[in-house]
Amino acid sequence: MTDAADTFRRVPLPARPPRLIATDLDGTLLRDDKSVSERTIAALAAAEKAGVEVFFVTGRPARWMDVVSDHVHGHGLAICANGAAVVDLHSGGTLVEVRELTRQAAMAVVTALRDVAPGVTFAVERAGGISYEPAYPPIVEDVGSGVAPVGKLLGEDAAPGGEPVLKLLAHHTALDPDAFLQLARRAAGDFAEFTRSSPSALLEVSGRGVSKASTLALCCAERGISPAEVVAFGDMPNDLQMLTWAGTSYAMANAHPAVTAATTHATWSNEADGVAVVIEGLLALH
Repeated sequence: MTDAADTFRRVPLPARPPRLIATDLDGTLLRDDKSVSERTIAALAAAEKAGVEVFFVTGRPARWMDVVSDHVHGHGLAICANGAAVVDLHSGGTLVEVRELTRQAAMAVVTALRDVAPGVTFAVERAGGISYEPAYPPIVEDVGSGVAPVGKLLGEDAAPGGEPVLKLLAHHTALDPDAFLQLARRAAGDFAEFTRSSPSALLEVSGRGVSKASTLALCCAERGISPAEVVAFGDMPNDLQMLTWAGTSYAMANAHPAVTAATTHATWSNEADGVAVVIEGLLALH
């Protein structure tokens, strides 16, 4: 196991401990098998014990947070769906705040992407679950989801009780993932926010102004925490805004090149417990 002295030599650390740690999950905190290592569990608990808040900030929906729900201490909150939902994991995933993608904006995105990327298929992520078009790649974790054309999925009567849309997902079988992202931003960037976290050409679409960074900023403002007091970790383009907002940021060794270029520091890979390595070093600063 790496000790604190070795951490100081091999992974750069900020001058003082943070007040809040914000970490992505997949490809960052979680190992490739979606587990949380014993070393990481211990580091998270030690951070909270030392008075450092930890926020999980992820593209995952609330219903997929069981992988870390046992490791949330203190406030129990997590930011899900790329900032579209703040979730209380202590209460089984209750939505505390929702920043929706309006039906009108979602339909404008669908129309624009159909024009520039023929063959694109869509899924609609709502607070209570996901539904998708017949040609959209099957989602193993959501086998009970509804299947219908996207116009119907976004219809006014598509969700009981007017359940808000958190994200629109757009998938293409042939386009390069980064090229698809840039194409979508040019075609429909006036209607919504576009990002990606999958190795495939799968885009995640949120309401205008909604991102991991903007929701984290709101949560920090409520606590009187400035960006300079935040350390953030990530690996994919959907982490970029959060990483550039935080005073100190770490790209995982397995990160997308754009993330590596945008962060202030780098740490070991998710498989090598890169987040825990930095946390151990940060706590040694106390």
